[in-house]
Parts: sequence; structure tokens; C-alpha cells
Amino acid sequence: MYAVIRSGGKQYRVAPGETVHVERLEGKVGGKVTFDDVVAVRTDEKKVVPGAQSKAKVVGKIVKHVRGPKMQVLKYKTGGQYKIQRGHRQNYTAVQIGEIELA
Repeated sequence: MYAVIRSGGKQYRVAPGETVHVERLEGKVGGKVTFDDVVAVRTDEKKVVPGAQSKAKVVGKIVKHVRGPKMQVLKYKTGGQYKIQRGHRQNYTAVQIGEIELA
């Protein structure tokens, strides 16, 4: 069984027991998080159920808050002295998926 959830403007395929890095969520380490925005659920009967029909919820536990790798952004134009370099590190939350609840 797996589900497709939406969090932080992105969609993630999750299954019970796996750990997923999603956009930064509020909460403390060890806290419980519930994803109500479920796009689809695939059951054990090999049937895909849309999330709106099933009223599904995905429950997980916050494992840790991490930061991603540093990305370098370079703006450069030829013929002049225009060169801008910036760095960015995205904040992520590692969530361990507990169970997928179908209502």
C-alpha cells in the first residue's frame, strides 16, 4: 500500500515505514504530523483510489530537521563587470511515515 501526498507545493509517494524529506514543517523532533492533502492511495487489492473519494490521511513522526546541500547561483553577463554569486541551503524535515488511514 502506498499514497501520494502533497506537502510544500510538491507531491511525494510514501509507504508505511519509509522516511521522506519534505519542505520544512513546524513541530519538534518526535512530534506527530498528519498529511490531510492526499492525492491518491493504492490499496493492497492493486486498486488506485483518488484521495478525495477515500478521505485518506497519512500519519507520520518527525525524525529530524536538516538542511540540504549548498547550491551556488551565478549571474554573469559578458562585456562588463557584472557577476553576482549567491548560495542557498533549503530546510527540510525528515518524516517517518507511520500509517495510511482510509475513511
